[in-house]
Amino acid sequence: MAGISLTALRARLFKAVDEVIRTGIPLEIERKGHRLKIVLVERGKKLENLKPHDCIVGDPDELVDLKVGAWQGERNL
Repeated sequence: MAGISLTALRARLFKAVDEVIRTGIPLEIERKGHRLKIVLVERGKKLENLKPHDCIVGDPDELVDLKVGAWQGERNL
């Protein structure tokens, strides 16, 4: 679908959006000398939103031998 005016889009909004979804071709809208696009955005995976954090204080190798629930004073801090 080529560029259309906002008035034309208003008249057939749902059909225009369904066509963008079906074809994947962006729809350009013209309004007061400006151009806008309705674009299909691919859904990302939830795991891609995770950000790495440096959250281990100390040596990570010590976590291998850590007994959960066994308090060892300063070592657990």
